[in-house]
Amino acid sequence: MGNLSFDTIILGGGPAGLSAAIYAARGAVSTAIIDKNMFGGQPSNYLELENYPGFQVIGGYDLMEKFEEHADQFGVKKFPMQEIEKIDLLAKKIYTKEFEFSAKTIIIATGAQPMKLGVNGEKEFIGRGVSYCAVCDGAFYKDKIVAVVGGGNSAIEEAMYLTKFASKVYVIHRRDELRADKIIQKRAFENNKIEFVWDSVVQEIRGENTVNSIVLKNVKTKTETILVTDGVFPYIGIVPNVTDFSGQLEQDRNGFIRTDATMATSVDGVFAVGDVRNTPLRQVITAASDGAIAAVYAVKYVEEVAMLHKY
Repeated sequence: MGNLSFDTIILGGGPAGLSAAIYAARGAVSTAIIDKNMFGGQPSNYLELENYPGFQVIGGYDLMEKFEEHADQFGVKKFPMQEIEKIDLLAKKIYTKEFEFSAKTIIIATGAQPMKLGVNGEKEFIGRGVSYCAVCDGAFYKDKIVAVVGGGNSAIEEAMYLTKFASKVYVIHRRDELRADKIIQKRAFENNKIEFVWDSVVQEIRGENTVNSIVLKNVKTKTETILVTDGVFPYIGIVPNVTDFSGQLEQDRNGFIRTDATMATSVDGVFAVGDVRNTPLRQVITAASDGAIAAVYAVKYVEEVAMLHKY
């Protein structure tokens, strides 16, 4: 195991992490970015983004590639595909299968992942009819029937994307109105491939080799019905990726990390940015903003520590 030391280490290579890397490296501190996967984060799976300033429409993968190239320009040291074994935030140490990293500051940008439905059949049929990424798997459902679960922006956007392939897209929502932005709702209501199933929740996912139906329960009448479908795409929310350090710093009741306006956490010298923190809006642009703020204050922290050691 090799020992590596940096002024600032960023955990997570999505838009928040890459933005933090750019700003930290520009602040003339040694900067490394570590990810369990390749860089780009969730936006790499988005077919298109139409709300990132400067680009009327851009593919998610293309935008994240530009982020990464920008970080490369400033000499950020990148460590993708790292198997994390242990993180000690207080000691500022990160242990992977290959390296032992030490830092003066850590910026957590580990993001979040889709919340699971928690029903029978969900786990068993992942990759065989259950998917959490329409862009990744939509093409497998050409001329088939699929069901999207949820009523927020992600659910409705993914439902519309799936209409490019599927013959029918059901949107199952536990309420009788959507939470998605009005402009997104309007597009969905005008799409004749989409049918809404209101006041309903998924009770069970059924199938043989692959999914062939789901059991729905109406939350008002309590009646159950069987809906024939070839695929299920849950978009009911997200949970933070905090397993590697949960309990080491202050979190809210849902596990998201609490920060102040500078992105500082309850642990001195540790910052949190993007989807992993308690924030009112989770978008690429807000993630990038978080990263910039955290990096600026991380650099200040490194400089203050250096001054203290000097005297």
